[in-house]
Amino acid sequence: MDSENIYQNVECRPIEDTTGPQTLSNGQDKGKDEKHRGSRCLVLMTVCLGLICVVLLIFIILITAERDLLKSYKNTAEELNQTINSLQDNYTDLMTEKDQLKNNFSSLSQKKLELETRVNDLTAEKGQLQRRVDSLSQEKLELERTVTSLGEELKEKSKQDVLFMSSELKSWSDSRQYCRDRGADLIIINTEVKQRYISSFTKERVWIGLSDIQNEGIMTWVDNSPLKQGFWYKTEPNNQDGDEDCVELMPSAPILNNWNDLPCSAKKKGICEK
Repeated sequence: MDSENIYQNVECRPIEDTTGPQTLSNGQDKGKDEKHRGSRCLVLMTVCLGLICVVLLIFIILITAERDLLKSYKNTAEELNQTINSLQDNYTDLMTEKDQLKNNFSSLSQKKLELETRVNDLTAEKGQLQRRVDSLSQEKLELERTVTSLGEELKEKSKQDVLFMSSELKSWSDSRQYCRDRGADLIIINTEVKQRYISSFTKERVWIGLSDIQNEGIMTWVDNSPLKQGFWYKTEPNNQDGDEDCVELMPSAPILNNWNDLPCSAKKKGICEK
């Protein structure tokens, strides 16, 4: 409340004399009244000043409280901003880490699929190998039975046939003559059993009774029978330089593929057969 308004509203002045001359008693009463009115005016002014002070104090307290509250709000807002910024940074880091983990997961999933595919392939390959092993085991058993049978057959055949080898290195024709001088001829190999048998004990390259001397390109045995089954080395016969008409057996080559044609003048030992 403004002090001027208070002063304007509350006027402390003596009451004018409007009645004319009065008595002494009336003068005393007037003095008391004026004194009473002065006291009331002083009390009223004191109360007004007290109210003004209270209002100012409240206003100051409110301003101070508001300022402190604003400062507190400002500090809280700054702390919240810092917290938000920190959370934003953490969120960004977490999103980056999430993307990395997602990429790693995708990579691991791809590797898992590749490994599963590889395991499946290896499992299938294992099955094939196992079947191959079983097949080879069966073939082994069959070969063992065949070898046993061939051994028995060769024993019986060796009792009937007489085989021997020339002791000197000679041409194909001379080796044949060596055999014929002894009542035999160069060996004829017309079965797989005989081919295996001859290859099993021959340790060096030897002539056999096969050539195309009489008809180029047509191989015949020394008994003039045509060749029906050959056991040629790879790429043979090739009649190299057009001068390879006689046939040798090479024990170093595979048993069923060890024949080779070469010039008949080459010096070899020969296998004779009666």
